Amino acid sequence: MEILLLGIYSFFVWIIFFKFKWLPWNIVSQVIVITLPIFALTALILFLNIVAPSSHDVRVINYVVPVVPRVTGRVTEVPIEPNRPIKKGDVLFKIDPAPFQYDVDSLQAKLAVDEAKLEADKGKLDAEKANIASAEAGLVTSEAGARELNESLAVMTGKVVTTRAKLELARKRLEQNRELSASGAGDRFALEQAETDVLQGEGELASAVASENQIKQQLSAQVNGELSSIASARSQLALAKAQLLIAESQITMSRAQIETTKAQLADAKWNLEQTVYYAPANGTVVSLALRPGAVASIMVTQPVMTFVEDEQWVLAIYKQNEVRKVKPGQEAEIALKTYPGRIIKCKVDSVMWATAQGQLPIGSGGNISGGGVAPIPPNCLAVRLLVDEKDKDLFLASGAHGAGAIYTDSGHMIHILRKVIIRVGSKLDWLIPKLH
Repeated sequence: MEILLLGIYSFFVWIIFFKFKWLPWNIVSQVIVITLPIFALTALILFLNIVAPSSHDVRVINYVVPVVPRVTGRVTEVPIEPNRPIKKGDVLFKIDPAPFQYDVDSLQAKLAVDEAKLEADKGKLDAEKANIASAEAGLVTSEAGARELNESLAVMTGKVVTTRAKLELARKRLEQNRELSASGAGDRFALEQAETDVLQGEGELASAVASENQIKQQLSAQVNGELSSIASARSQLALAKAQLLIAESQITMSRAQIETTKAQLADAKWNLEQTVYYAPANGTVVSLALRPGAVASIMVTQPVMTFVEDEQWVLAIYKQNEVRKVKPGQEAEIALKTYPGRIIKCKVDSVMWATAQGQLPIGSGGNISGGGVAPIPPNCLAVRLLVDEKDKDLFLASGAHGAGAIYTDSGHMIHILRKVIIRVGSKLDWLIPKLH
């Protein structure tokens, strides 16, 4: 473009000073003619670099995913070929699933055993609850029996007192009847009746005393200040409660074991699923180093293939002072060497304002790679460009390189100069300057 402008300028100089000789060709005019284009072109280019900054480092970058198996095993199938289009979800390779299926089957059987044990523990818990209910009923019965014995003792004590009083009265009547019978004034039948009453009273008293002693003996059998029957019932209740706690703890342990087995089973099923590796996105496979019969390892440092996604980034690299007027949505053009003479229309997506040079050395983790997808030269910033819809289906080779320009919101009248420069440069890409 500069040469074209100089040619036009030279034509007008020739017309003015040599063809029609409208001005004299002397030292003053010669100095003006020589210095004027130098200053004019310099000012124009400097201004153009602000309002329509250009870059000779435009890159096409694809996401590259090192494919590392999630489980280790022997490869049984690799149904893909390198450098061929692959759709998302296509099978990349398969690993022998037999060892992982064995783990799943074993854990499923173990889970069934654990669940059966839990049901047995629940039955035992129900039995222990029934034992507690029975022990509580026994305690209530024992306490009621103790109260009944105390009441019986009171009744029997009263009966002994009453029987003694009756016996004393019967003995007195017997003495009276004997005296009357001895004097001849008494009735023989009354004497015999009195003797019978005394004998009957003595028998009733003996029976009442025996019953009272028996009740006292029962009440005297105590453990820790209470009747032995109550103490025994309390002991049985405490034992039943302890057995209930043991049964509850066994159920808790059984449930924990079931959850552990379920987690192990889920992990085993996940491992089984990972024996088939699917394409994570649309793309192609390069560096395919996997064959049936080989052992695929989960070592991160040993990927079995490299997957290149179709999703691409177009980055234009600029010096930091060139992007001051660049904003998202502005028009841009690129010319890649893979398409000589073709201009690809783009839009500015964003300026990547973070670079590795702006990071404090606080650790090795979380470092900012240049632009997030490729190393960026020092003191530069990357501008991400989005290809317009009309060129959306154009194949852009990963690693393609070229030049480009961004047309800012200022200096619209001289944007045409940058467009001409870009187009002239793209035409020159047809040339291959090699002598061999």
